[in-house]
Amino acid sequence: MTLSICETCGTQYADAPAVPMHCPVCEDDRQYVGPKGQTWTTHDALKSGYMLRLEDDAGLLGIGLAPDFAINQRALYLPTDAGNILWECLSLVTDDAVGVLKARGGVDLIVISHPHFYASMVEWSEALGNVPILLHEADKEWVRRPSPNIRFWSGDTHRLSDGVTLIRSGGHFPGSTVLHWKDGPRTGGALFSGDAPQVVSDRRHVSFMHSYPNYMPMKSDAVRGMQARLEGYAFEDVFGYTWGRNIIGKARAAVDESFERYLSAMAG
Repeated sequence: MTLSICETCGTQYADAPAVPMHCPVCEDDRQYVGPKGQTWTTHDALKSGYMLRLEDDAGLLGIGLAPDFAINQRALYLPTDAGNILWECLSLVTDDAVGVLKARGGVDLIVISHPHFYASMVEWSEALGNVPILLHEADKEWVRRPSPNIRFWSGDTHRLSDGVTLIRSGGHFPGSTVLHWKDGPRTGGALFSGDAPQVVSDRRHVSFMHSYPNYMPMKSDAVRGMQARLEGYAFEDVFGYTWGRNIIGKARAAVDESFERYLSAMAG
């Protein structure tokens, strides 16, 4: 049996007697199949060619693959009043990384923003003691490796504690999720945004795309819906999907300006 991992999106698939013929995640118009066609690897093969990079990213422990692999997101360790949360997931798990997380108090919950970052989420959950994985039910169809550790939530908000709320931002995927941490990691709080919205290269704005690699903009109605669902949440920082792609300081104003800038551009 083989737990195949797509080399383009990094998604791990369930046990199967043969390597899959297709990756629906990459064949969807938000992603792409690589120029060499559909290619696969395994977790053991990743271990032989990659390692996990554990470094500070704007005051939080970040975890990513080195060298870069697939979409190249990094996960973040959030010590919140809702427990220790692993925000986002990666294709590779190592004993060293699990040891570092356990030394910091372990992980109580894995939360993932959208299907492109599901990666080896079940592998991570099992390595960390079968901790729950929280996903929005609107994206249930994209789960490639089912597990009893996966818990689905519904609606536009899911409050984990007084300080932590999950918000369905939508747009990129129907269940695209952001995490609002009211009290951390710095005074003023933070928004963890994944791809919807995505912090852009200038680190002063966010933007909104149906497909980032294929340059397909998000529909204005979806952006307005996201704008409405984020209204009323204060935050000083936004943490984006990969290393250093953050807005540190005055992020609420930057996001508000970005909504207006994008909607104005789409209106011509």
